Amino acid sequence: MPSVYIKTYGCQMNERDSEAVAAQLVAKGYTLAASEHVADVVLLNTCSVRDNAEQTALNKMSSVIGLGRKERPGQIFGFMGCMAQSRGKELVDRLPDLDLVLGTQKFHRAAEYLDELLAGRRKHIVDTAAETGSEGTIREHLLNGSAKGKSVTAFVSIMQGCNQYCTFCIVPYTRGEERSRSIEDIVTECRKLVAQGVREITLLGQIVTSYGRRRPLTPFLSPSDGERVSKPGEGFVQNLVAPPLPSPFLPPRKEKEESPFVQLLEAVHAIDGLERIRFTSPHPKGYGDDLVEAYARLPKLVASAHLPVQSGSDRVLKLMHRGYTRARFLQIIHKLRAARPGMGITSDIVVGFPGETEADFEETLSLCREVEFDNAYLFKYSQRKDTPAAAMPDQIPEELIEGRHARLLETVNAIGKRKYDAFIGQLVRILVEGPSKKNSARFTGRTPCNKIVLFDGSERHRGQLLDVKITRTGSFTLYGDPAIVGL
Repeated sequence: MPSVYIKTYGCQMNERDSEAVAAQLVAKGYTLAASEHVADVVLLNTCSVRDNAEQTALNKMSSVIGLGRKERPGQIFGFMGCMAQSRGKELVDRLPDLDLVLGTQKFHRAAEYLDELLAGRRKHIVDTAAETGSEGTIREHLLNGSAKGKSVTAFVSIMQGCNQYCTFCIVPYTRGEERSRSIEDIVTECRKLVAQGVREITLLGQIVTSYGRRRPLTPFLSPSDGERVSKPGEGFVQNLVAPPLPSPFLPPRKEKEESPFVQLLEAVHAIDGLERIRFTSPHPKGYGDDLVEAYARLPKLVASAHLPVQSGSDRVLKLMHRGYTRARFLQIIHKLRAARPGMGITSDIVVGFPGETEADFEETLSLCREVEFDNAYLFKYSQRKDTPAAAMPDQIPEELIEGRHARLLETVNAIGKRKYDAFIGQLVRILVEGPSKKNSARFTGRTPCNKIVLFDGSERHRGQLLDVKITRTGSFTLYGDPAIVGL
């Protein structure tokens, strides 16, 4: 049977999609190749959040095609994911030897289309059309990814799409409007994973805290003249489903109504054998009191929150169409830390948004110092096609963006080092995931607050909740010794 190599760019949603496509193909008889040099099929799952991510994927595919046509005649090449969705047939026009362009709602058709291409029944396939129900089409998980054991952790996609329409972001245009799976469907998938040995599940969505909501798509309005400058579609989302379900999927109803996302957390929390629940990526607007309280009362929900703030300036947040203020963001942080002491908090920040002044940037620096994020992912603003921010005045010069990025990175790293160094000498409990990717002699696990811990272990530790004593730190990594040996 044919072999396939899949390379993934971008976020955890893309990782999950690649896993699902790989598992789907393996189920159809394909084998997974170690590299593009020995594969019959090469698929690149792409990201469009930044121009650099697109250019990297395009350059990679151009190189792979050039080499493949010389050394492996008949090799099939395909793009999947966000760039495939955004650019469509343009990719085939640019790379005529490209065989497949598969959009974000078509991952479940990968095996079908590859069969046709390999059999020579079709020369090129480009499919980026919307498909009703695509959010629930792929449930396959690749659980034998390591050579010695099954996965301890798994991603579960609970929804697709985004209705936020931040002015800098292309995701609503590549992933479509929000579409949620039912709680019953998600819980059934999670139970199967736990039965196969998974002990930690990460719930995924573009804005995971919007799960199951119906709300209007609100266009961005220019603060100066109220002119509509985005294209968010019309009307209301009609196909989001998170209806109340009978036992055993939901606990008894409480007097105070909870958001659909908190209801889902409770339902997943009730699964026997599951040890930990994480989720990403949320939006600050989704952190109502019910979600904050869930951290205090659901022990399987780990003490970790990734809260993308994007900017510390209220003026820039408004231009970004984020829907909250600096004060509101800080209020959420204070509530989370009160609900679960020791909470690990990370964030996303965009540097160089159009019109960002030095004063705006200083507001972001001061926010980082006030919050003291455990880590933050910093992004240099990148113009994305058809997004409102791309047409805004006062685009920031690249050299200024580079300088601000370096200053912010220095601040974030200094804060992170202090917070990580504070773990030295502490006893922490980790869920052991398996060998380290960089050094197979070491094993790796994560604390509840999402710190990576490396230790000298063995295969018997995989899947265990293990107490380790932290002895030193690296770059956003902890090193420790097992406090309990011979388990």
